[in-house]
Amino acid sequence: HVQLVESGGGSVQAGGSLELSCTASMRNGGGLNSMGWFRQAPGKERAVVAHIYTTDGVTFYAEPIKDRFTISLGHSKDTVYLQMNDLKPEDTALYFCAALVKWLDWRRLIHPSAFDLWGQGTQVTVS
Repeated sequence: HVQLVESGGGSVQAGGSLELSCTASMRNGGGLNSMGWFRQAPGKERAVVAHIYTTDGVTFYAEPIKDRFTISLGHSKDTVYLQMNDLKPEDTALYFCAALVKWLDWRRLIHPSAFDLWGQGTQVTVS
């Protein structure tokens, strides 16, 4: 049984920075193949922010956050970080960590339905 625990959300002014983290309760030796971040604003669908393959570190970024956000793995590969810089009001959302044991092509990983492990969500508010 794997649990994802997120932390690091909060309120910040436009132009500020926040870092989110998400730790899985299993080691990579147990087999998480990819981890990602999604966000959901009120009245909108959950959308991909970024994802990373734990095996080789290859990343994907959604266009709205490209060049402002960075996804990375911790040394043990059971923690994923999302460094968010130059935050904008439109970044306000509930941010979810997601993880997947099996390998899927990156184009499938942009869909929330591809992931079967989810964190509880952490709120990011930019004013």
